[in-house]
Amino acid sequence: MIKWITNLFSTPKTEQTAIDMKKFLIVGLGNIGAEYVNTRHNIGFKVLDFLARQESLDFQTVKLGAMAEYKIKGRTLLLLKPNTYMNLSGKALQYWMEKEKIAKENILVITDDLNLPFGTIRIKPKGSDGGHNGLKSIQQTLNSADYPRFRFGISDEFKKGKQVDYVLGEWDEKEKETLPERLEMAVKAVQSFALSGLENTMTGYNGK
Repeated sequence: MIKWITNLFSTPKTEQTAIDMKKFLIVGLGNIGAEYVNTRHNIGFKVLDFLARQESLDFQTVKLGAMAEYKIKGRTLLLLKPNTYMNLSGKALQYWMEKEKIAKENILVITDDLNLPFGTIRIKPKGSDGGHNGLKSIQQTLNSADYPRFRFGISDEFKKGKQVDYVLGEWDEKEKETLPERLEMAVKAVQSFALSGLENTMTGYNGK
């Protein structure tokens, strides 16, 4: 792991000038702190943590977040959990996108979505922020809404005026039972994004 950290920060400048199309930045959105770990709003962190456990990866503290490196079939995926809190997610994304010379089309942002049934996957090449503060920050920072995003449904089973409590609340017992299977599907979608491309991944996983 020490070797990985050295490589991450010591890439020769001559190698940094070209965009590496086999390198991907997978950004899971969430808030840091023990009180947020199992909340619906932290599903982006949850997906990356599930992938890391599945592949025996370790997250290391880096500038503006925690990161793990995942190599699969000639691709390198940098898994980033920003530590900037949701409202400044764009700052961490932009920093690592530029530092690692990653193309915008090779970024995938994982976030929660109230408008989708629990566990439903919807991957799109672009779109509005939908009122989501993390996506809003990214759009403002990049000055663009044209970047791939992965929406994970958390449903909208809350009473009027209780949206914030619901989003920042923990999964109910029924959701907890189903969540591992949905996280496994989400990980497969992330892998597909890097190996098969956006269009194939949308066709294969949207609505599942």
